[in-house]
Amino acid sequence: MTKPFEGVRVIDFTQVYAGPFASYQLALHGADVVKVERPGGEEFRFSAHAPEWSERSMGPMWLAVNANKRNIALDLKKPEAVEIVKRLVKDADIVMENYRPGVMDRLGIGYDALTEVNPTLIYCAISGFGQEGPEKNTPAYDGRIQATSGIMSITGHAETGPTRAGFAVCDAIGGMTGAFAISSALFQRTRTGKPQFIDVSMLDAALTFLSPAVCEYTVGGIEQAQMGNQAVSRKATADLFRVKGGYMLLAVNSEGQFRALIKEIGREDILDDPRFLDWNTRRENAEGLREIVQEKLLEEDVDTWQKRLDAVSAPAAKIWRIDEVVDHPQLAHRDVMQTIETSHGDMRLVGPGFKLAHGGGEVSRAPALPGEHNKEVLEDAGYTAAEIDTMLKEGVFG
Repeated sequence: MTKPFEGVRVIDFTQVYAGPFASYQLALHGADVVKVERPGGEEFRFSAHAPEWSERSMGPMWLAVNANKRNIALDLKKPEAVEIVKRLVKDADIVMENYRPGVMDRLGIGYDALTEVNPTLIYCAISGFGQEGPEKNTPAYDGRIQATSGIMSITGHAETGPTRAGFAVCDAIGGMTGAFAISSALFQRTRTGKPQFIDVSMLDAALTFLSPAVCEYTVGGIEQAQMGNQAVSRKATADLFRVKGGYMLLAVNSEGQFRALIKEIGREDILDDPRFLDWNTRRENAEGLREIVQEKLLEEDVDTWQKRLDAVSAPAAKIWRIDEVVDHPQLAHRDVMQTIETSHGDMRLVGPGFKLAHGGGEVSRAPALPGEHNKEVLEDAGYTAAEIDTMLKEGVFG
């Protein structure tokens, strides 16, 4: 069955996380992604957390977003490498990069140079602040975007101050935005036949995901602060609570859910309490309400409460660890965690985040070593064995 991007070729110069995450989404769904790395591989391949994998140039964070891609290693400072890139781009649909603005131009393989080779090329540049503006040359990493975008200002506890998310959320947001932008440009090209330059700013993308919080300020004049684990609804029963031996997150936001929770914990008596008659009075008396709920939740463990509250449709969830959630029966049913055979043994990797009725994505090719597909990719581009051998001797591949 044909996958959505089958027949689409991507020349991918991205590195670290945001860009490779974007190209990984395309590769999962059938695109032929040719990743161009510097000789020896990018730094993200090497992780201090997993030295045994770093020794193989296969750090786990790199592995997570680079399956299904072919890999060539090129020294882009060599003219021969630039010619190789142009030859590859001639038959490609998309070029992706996440260097600082202007780097690709200085190498001779920027948008203008490459659209001379391929007049219908889609060129996607992902950066922290975009290709124009006063911050365009400012180095950007996920933490900086979390801090600058406002995400950290509304994350954390008032007592301890701002907290960054526990994963590179802005890299992921930028990458998913890049994948959507490329999909949009591909569809647009079917109608116009024209090339396209895509300028993805991680800061811009973060703001689009923050739009409800932004609108609360720009329209409602509400300035948010750190709310700990409380939901954006700011309701006392949508927060983190202690239970016997652990924690549970409640997401009780509607009137029906509230009444179900109160009845299940055996405190129906407060339903007629003037302090808790509606959400306005409950907000005014939030601390008292929280104390009542907290006292009852400490009587049972998280698994008991999960069953009881699920049965009465009062939303709640235990706090799953990563080592637990990878074996979650729901994810197993949907085949989210996928296993692939590699020369290093079987690897479990995260597959697509959505399912299609037919032609869906999958992990089908092991993450590659630097330059693993040099010969294969260059032969596809029409280079002879003798030409490849000459370039090898001249150090084009490092």
